[in-house]
Amino acid sequence: MQAEGASAPYDRDLFPHWITVDGCTTRETVLQRDGDDVEVGSDCYPTSGSWYSEYDGETRTAPADISIDHVVALAEAWHSGADGWTTARRQDFANDLTGPQLIAVTAEVNSSKSDKDPAEWVPPLASKRCAYAKMWIHTKARWDLTVDAAEKSALQPLLDTCSY
Repeated sequence: MQAEGASAPYDRDLFPHWITVDGCTTRETVLQRDGDDVEVGSDCYPTSGSWYSEYDGETRTAPADISIDHVVALAEAWHSGADGWTTARRQDFANDLTGPQLIAVTAEVNSSKSDKDPAEWVPPLASKRCAYAKMWIHTKARWDLTVDAAEKSALQPLLDTCSY
């Protein structure tokens, strides 16, 4: 375990995000992946569908009401080791469609989470806290990011809610 820190101030622009791959942005790809009955226009943007927000249990039918959450926020990643990464690695992290790093949630719950870690924020829907903790741990481990003592202490009770 290592205390968090960074060699320079965080700047979101250091993480190029919502890049275009195969004609669609990462955001559009997550909206398609995480939605139900999603129809898209020629520009990849959803024209209809519905999205269930795992954090708060809400369903929305307007893509503008959905945010794509970086489970481990970009600022958190910066303070956990990403400050030493290349821009290309930060771009890969910010657009990670392989791991559980990006999830479609309501804009309201994403705003409440902001760049907080599990010591400061957990999903309001208690039944999703186990999954959140697992996604957090997986992402931190996969990207070799540090976990501070407060995070570790907050994660254990969340894992205790898992039914395995």
